[in-house]
Amino acid sequence: MTDTQPQTVLITGGASGIGLAIAKRLAEEKNYQVLISDVQDEKGNTAALSLHADYFHCNIGEENEVKNLFMEIKNKYNKLNVLVNNAGIIRDNVIWKMPVNDFDAVIDTNLRGTWLMCKEAAIIMKEQNAGRIINIVSRAWLGNPGQSNYSASKAGVVGLTRVLALELGRYNVYVNAIAPGLIDTPLTQNLKKEVLDKLIEAQPTKSVGKPEDVANAVAFLANERTQFITGQVIYVDGGKSVGAGGVV
Repeated sequence: MTDTQPQTVLITGGASGIGLAIAKRLAEEKNYQVLISDVQDEKGNTAALSLHADYFHCNIGEENEVKNLFMEIKNKYNKLNVLVNNAGIIRDNVIWKMPVNDFDAVIDTNLRGTWLMCKEAAIIMKEQNAGRIINIVSRAWLGNPGQSNYSASKAGVVGLTRVLALELGRYNVYVNAIAPGLIDTPLTQNLKKEVLDKLIEAQPTKSVGKPEDVANAVAFLANERTQFITGQVIYVDGGKSVGAGGVV
């Protein structure tokens, strides 16, 4: 018998940027109950109100906050169909100038935090014998100058994705990653024009992606009709991952 109830989807870092675009895209589907988690409470509540979604405060790097989040979700919805791990931070610098604290902060949030979220989601999804985990990584996992911490964290999440696909496949849980490249976000908008122009010129498409491009890829992987795809990395980067070199 098909479950006619809305699919419950949790998006971390869903208050702004790519996370908000994902939340909007899935809210358009009408068959999802969208849950947003973030540490930006004002933006998160505003986004949730506009999308008829639910907002939860959660710092994914804090184990107790993650456990409490999943306890709330379990008590309120008694299920979790899709987890989108989008939350992350950057602290860029060349390695000889990078403070150890900046390395630790990025690894703690991007890798450890994603692992904590996946652990709690796996418990629920294994029990219900169904689920989707979609990890938002980055083309930077292939290597980016000035991002030894960020690239390492995202490479770690790619490895995590592959392991979880192997561990959870028998329980009908699909685990994949999406690797965005140069996307039009506040981060890229703050770049100097000459820097942005150089990045665009290095793109095979000579263009910048939109947050909606990433959201569409998430919608594809989240859809129940998408079957037999797990442990994969889907690049949304205008083809930049095909060649080596350059900075994204």
